[in-house]
Amino acid sequence: MIDVRGLRKHYQVHRRPPGLGAALRSVFRRRYETVRAVDGIDFSVGEGERVGFLGPNGAGKTTTLKMLSGLLHPTEGEVTVAGHVPRRREPAFLKQITLVMGQKQQLLWDLPPAETFAMNRAIYDIPRAQFDETLEELVRLLELGELIQKPTRQLSLGERMKCELAAALLHRPRVLFLDEPTIGLDVSMQATVRSFVRAYNERFGASVLLTSHYMEDVVQLCPRVIVIDRGRLIYDGDLRALALKVRPDKRIVVRFRDPNGGAPRDLGRFGKVVSSEPSQATIQVAAEEVSGAVARMLGALAVADLTVEDPPLEEVMSELFRTSRERAAGG
Repeated sequence: MIDVRGLRKHYQVHRRPPGLGAALRSVFRRRYETVRAVDGIDFSVGEGERVGFLGPNGAGKTTTLKMLSGLLHPTEGEVTVAGHVPRRREPAFLKQITLVMGQKQQLLWDLPPAETFAMNRAIYDIPRAQFDETLEELVRLLELGELIQKPTRQLSLGERMKCELAAALLHRPRVLFLDEPTIGLDVSMQATVRSFVRAYNERFGASVLLTSHYMEDVVQLCPRVIVIDRGRLIYDGDLRALALKVRPDKRIVVRFRDPNGGAPRDLGRFGKVVSSEPSQATIQVAAEEVSGAVARMLGALAVADLTVEDPPLEEVMSELFRTSRERAAGG
């Protein structure tokens, strides 16, 4: 569904020092430098796949999504989405994709979302029967109810985001580009959006390319991740394999039977102490040492509960970016 080869997007940016003198000199002589927002990436996404597209701020994620949706023209490289070249913006292409950006909205501010839905039906030339069927299904899945009849300005952020998703999916796109779709939402609403995206993917077999700084979005939705940093691809593969490769250790979270007694002082004998509180502690150990460490803890400590977890994905990503930049600096 998505095929990217040698994709690049470079900008010529004017730079000048602050001050009046520099401003006057720049009128006659401007100095430019090249900013490599995306610098030669290759990947493909199959039909029905859910893929996380990750990277730090400024890595080139949104720029890439805009090129995939045809909003920006690449400097170099070849891109096809659903068999189309995005930059041509052909009607047949636009009817097969959608781009949802958590920080942008398409809903008409002073009118109910139902009016935006009706406008999108006309724009995409959706048959009335299909529109009614799809809208009914979206209203049910997103639990919109009477929200679609309220003026958009009266809706909360979470309610607006659900209506944004409905508006973006009325034409049943086969490719979903989701750029921070849960930004600013509370935990409950994030879970609702994630469940809906998964349900839509399974119902229609749509391909999903998701960017998010909420790692729980990625963990819950994306078995595969593509990671870029400074415009370059540094990982493409299974999410769990990435965690095992970058941080093969495990974390043992132990809760003590007597929370008022305080944590034991000699926890370091079981492994690296990540955190220690009166009621619980987190110990980091190598994966192959988990069973031995657990047995020693159960025998030596007053344990009420114990769980073994993978390191947080945020730490995995931070470690990946650090090692990637060290290799780039060394090379």
